[in-house]
Amino acid sequence: MPVYGYRGLAADGRSVSGVIDADSARSARGKLRGLGIFPTDVNEEVAAVERRSLTDRLPILRRKMPAGELAMLTRQLGSLLGGGVPLLDALTLLTDQATKPAVKKMLSQVRERVREGVSLADALRAHPESFSDLYVHMVRAGEQAGALETVLERLADYSEAQAELVRKVRGALTYPAIMMLVGTAIMGFLVTYVIPQVATIFSQTNQALPITTQILVGFADFLTAYWWLILLGILGLIAGFSYWLSTARGRYVYDTWLLKMPYIGPTITKIVSARFARTFATLLASGVQVLAALDAVKLVVTNKRLAEAIQESRDSVREGSGIGATLARSRLFPPMLIEMIRVGERSGELEPMLEKAALAYEREVAASLAQMTTMLEPVMTLLMAGMIVFMILAVLMPIFQLNQLMQ
Repeated sequence: MPVYGYRGLAADGRSVSGVIDADSARSARGKLRGLGIFPTDVNEEVAAVERRSLTDRLPILRRKMPAGELAMLTRQLGSLLGGGVPLLDALTLLTDQATKPAVKKMLSQVRERVREGVSLADALRAHPESFSDLYVHMVRAGEQAGALETVLERLADYSEAQAELVRKVRGALTYPAIMMLVGTAIMGFLVTYVIPQVATIFSQTNQALPITTQILVGFADFLTAYWWLILLGILGLIAGFSYWLSTARGRYVYDTWLLKMPYIGPTITKIVSARFARTFATLLASGVQVLAALDAVKLVVTNKRLAEAIQESRDSVREGSGIGATLARSRLFPPMLIEMIRVGERSGELEPMLEKAALAYEREVAASLAQMTTMLEPVMTLLMAGMIVFMILAVLMPIFQLNQLMQ
């Protein structure tokens, strides 16, 4: 059944818009009138798989669905299927209760594709901005195993765990970022406004400025005269660095360097280990084969050096080696994770051991981020305080000197 996008007026005069499924545009208008909406514009929506819009050509413009919203949608669909509701009816219920037009439109298109006989995994694959390859892969495994509702529940748990990890990382970096912005704003005000005023007063009295004030005045003059050149230089450096990171060699070198940095490297390794263990356990518990699971896990590992180690492990596993032994050869993953995988392989309980490892490393990541925030707060405070005190002295010293001269 086609899907129609509409704009119209509600009974109270409000402008409304959304999507509705109907056999024809005339039928869509009739449905809308039955809902108390007077349609002003009704157009058939083209399926996302057939559309070539700007966002299709430029993936960076796609707005991804938030992890928390995806987890809630996944859990609702799993609960409906677990309660015996047919897939098409469940998708219809979710479409009707969706409040965001973009989500409502996406669910309508998924439902219509499923109605045409396409599998749920293939219908979801047409919306990469909402459903990752990992998500689609697990849904396909659930459909093939006849345990779609179970897989959806696990996917919801996984999405919530990943969202919580992202929130912890962002929360740990929020305070230092605010401190840096505030300190930069204060220094910018002193350098571009206060210091030039003081310099002007001293130039009128033909008195020499203190060395600290001379340094800041020179810096302020340089910024005033060449701000555009500095801005172009910064933009050029950002563009060059971004291009370098977009190359395979540049990304590999950068990720390798990150892993070698003190404190940052171990924290990144713990974050990747937690994500690796959580994703691998979820895939295995959903019935995905080991080799296919390792292929999917590699997609969620953003560090190219660690992703390469997983690929090497996958190649070795295909030749008959154990997962723990192959990961140990890379010397990149933590010994505890390697040992827990080995124990899981020997006991035949790899999934529970991976779950325990994921939980352990998620706790370690939370502790590491809390410790990092605790360390950064006094360091940032002292650094900003030192720079501001230097600037205040550069302002006050000439004022004291001028006061002495006037006396």
